[in-house]
Amino acid sequence: MQARAAGITTAVATFGTQPSGQRHPLVATAMVLPVALLLAALFGGFDAVATQASSVAGMLQR
Repeated sequence: MQARAAGITTAVATFGTQPSGQRHPLVATAMVLPVALLLAALFGGFDAVATQASSVAGMLQR
């Protein structure tokens, strides 16, 4: 428990805010995209990935 408190204190000192536990959608996308590309390359699904990415991009713009 003390290590967690020290981590939070460090985060507050570094960033000026406490961590909220939520990621920005673009950060989450940046984390998932390399794995998605790797799986697409392994299984030959670039067309499916492109279609899904296009659909997600369309939803994010609304």
